[in-house]
Amino acid sequence: MAGNSPACSVVIPTYNRMDLLRRTLDALTRQDIGTDAFEVLVVDDGSSDDTEAMVAGFRDRLDVRYFFQPDEGFRVAAARNMGIAEARGDVLVFLDSGVLAHSGCLRAHLRSHAAEQPAAVIGYVYCFNYANEDAGDMQETLDFDDVDGTIGLLRREGRWLDIREDFYTRVGDRLRDLPAPWLMYWTCNVSARTRQVRAVGAFDEEFRTWGSEDIDLAYRLHQDGAVFLIDRDAGALHHPHPKLGLDKAMAMRNRYYIADKYDTPITRLLAVRPVIDFFDMNDLIKERGMPSCAEYRTTRVGTPT
Repeated sequence: MAGNSPACSVVIPTYNRMDLLRRTLDALTRQDIGTDAFEVLVVDDGSSDDTEAMVAGFRDRLDVRYFFQPDEGFRVAAARNMGIAEARGDVLVFLDSGVLAHSGCLRAHLRSHAAEQPAAVIGYVYCFNYANEDAGDMQETLDFDDVDGTIGLLRREGRWLDIREDFYTRVGDRLRDLPAPWLMYWTCNVSARTRQVRAVGAFDEEFRTWGSEDIDLAYRLHQDGAVFLIDRDAGALHHPHPKLGLDKAMAMRNRYYIADKYDTPITRLLAVRPVIDFFDMNDLIKERGMPSCAEYRTTRVGTPT
């Protein structure tokens, strides 16, 4: 199916989630831009199931390539970087295994990038739970074989909306006005320009446990001038499943790492105890009148150490 360069490259890391990945790929076969307009790069972080054979079964319906790295622990950052290095599209769309894209999802991502350059686009994700707490009710109530119909139902009924919905409503969807919009950039369904992602160094492979490798990339995109946008039309369903590798202590360690790595008043908030919720951090930054990270770095030039 490969021909001219695709409009976008969909990068999907996976690890022993063959059945969930199958659902993700199946949803991508229904994209209304046509399967010739995008490529899919599945990067396997060392699965021991039949993921490779399952992916091969989609080659007659998708321009899909499969890459494998040995199982050396949690290396989702390295997996995504492999996909980024191989991508041929101008826009990178990051999806997770078990995220089922609405038929208009990729079209919406591309439209947002055409309207604003450079952009960091955040798609809308229905049915995401931190701890899979509503999985039973979702499985009994929703039809995950009809992604568009299910998303339409959830929109109409206001059920299992994106977990960030209250925050989005509070800020009027105006992420571009926030001092730290990067806190909402979760790679279950987001996109950015391929050239810019590569220019800022892609994902930091020092992240070897779950949590925050996506906002670390987003922070660098923000510093590089990307405008953060919410695109509700770039919708997807998060199929209920347990969160592999979720360890709150290790996630906090990743927050400490980001705080130390950039060492600005704003990033240091990630290391504050008690923990500051991402949804509250922008308000706190404004209340305290904190300088932006760029302003802070400017004032530090020439300051004795």
